[in-house]
Amino acid sequence: MATKTKSAPKKAAAKKQPNKGMKTKPDAAQGLRGLFENELKDIYWAEKALTKAIPKMIKNATSEELIDALTGHLSETEEQVTRIEEVFEVIEVKAQAKKCEAMAGLIKEAEEIMSETEKGVVRDAGIILAAQKVEHYEIATYGTLVSFARILGEDKIVSLLVETLDEEKEADAKLTEIAEAIINVEAAVD
Repeated sequence: MATKTKSAPKKAAAKKQPNKGMKTKPDAAQGLRGLFENELKDIYWAEKALTKAIPKMIKNATSEELIDALTGHLSETEEQVTRIEEVFEVIEVKAQAKKCEAMAGLIKEAEEIMSETEKGVVRDAGIILAAQKVEHYEIATYGTLVSFARILGEDKIVSLLVETLDEEKEADAKLTEIAEAIINVEAAVD
């Protein structure tokens, strides 16, 4: 009976350590602050990648309204990269990009849409589709980063992140407006 008593505490201890035996990556986020910093590095990579991807969309677009919207958002994206660098500076973390697999996939999908459609309104509709997927990813990311920053007491950077979040929401709304008022209607009869 004494052996049963000794094994019971071992089982209880094992239950308290659910990750026991699981290996974590050396750069795995430790706590909310670590997760926040990792995601900041992730979106930094994403924004920098978009400064290269958006010009390709502009080159493939035919609608002046779409070209203007993408051109305006390219300028905003360049400012967003600078704003993220400012966030890193405020939290005293080196500005470092970490490949964002989600954004890499979204950019690849945009390139496929452009290569698989003829230049014209149908491709424009595809560009809007791809761009809105990007915007929705960014909206989700910045919304969460704002929440994390508030919880972490990083009041100095909340306004910087909210500014970018608002720009992403405005870009998405503008793309919806262009799609519904012009592009999708023309693509349907093309």
